[in-house]
Amino acid sequence: MTYIREVVLIDSLLTGAVAPFGPRKVASGIVKTPVQGPTLLGINGLATDQQGDRKNHGGRDKAVHHYSIDHYPIWSQEIGTRDVLNRPGAFGENFSSTGLDERQVAVGDVFRVGGAILQVSQGRQPCWKLNQRFDVPDMALRVQQSGRTGWYYRVLQQGLVAPGDELVPLDRPSPEWTIDRLQRLFYVDPLNLDGLAATQELPHLAEGWRDIARRRLETQRVEDWTPRLTNCH
Repeated sequence: MTYIREVVLIDSLLTGAVAPFGPRKVASGIVKTPVQGPTLLGINGLATDQQGDRKNHGGRDKAVHHYSIDHYPIWSQEIGTRDVLNRPGAFGENFSSTGLDERQVAVGDVFRVGGAILQVSQGRQPCWKLNQRFDVPDMALRVQQSGRTGWYYRVLQQGLVAPGDELVPLDRPSPEWTIDRLQRLFYVDPLNLDGLAATQELPHLAEGWRDIARRRLETQRVEDWTPRLTNCH
């Protein structure tokens, strides 16, 4: 497990309750605050975390969102100073850490965190709520194109987790399929047919992403991202 060159700690553990968000007062749990003590991490996520849109957020394959705070200075350079970038949680993440990013983490990677065991399931598909959170009209698209999306875990074993817990690598079945590689395949070179066919052989990749690959292979077309990125239907 040489891809983690140093001890990686979960510096911040963040959860949020569903509340009205943005000018349209959409129910959302994107605004998260730090948890100070041990929290139960169950199959569907942290006990004190909520999602307003359960169709597109949360669930088995998106139980926990991890984002590297190492990206924050880069975003400040690209979009300017934003208050939300002054602390962890800007992207609605549950885990915040340094020293690990999408170029190192691969689908299928298994980690122990506290008393829980997690497996990387997919990258994040950014949505229009980021546009409003950052007051940048194309923020969701910027996140998608940058590859700085963070990643999701499914929970293999429930347990207590807490800030300061170490991310301990246990298994790595598909080291070549990093989150960065998947993001580039799905959103930079989206009709790479050989790559799409290969993703269907990844048993640990979230079923939703495998479905996207199947549809693209069948139709030879890329789905419309506009509703997700702009909330325009």
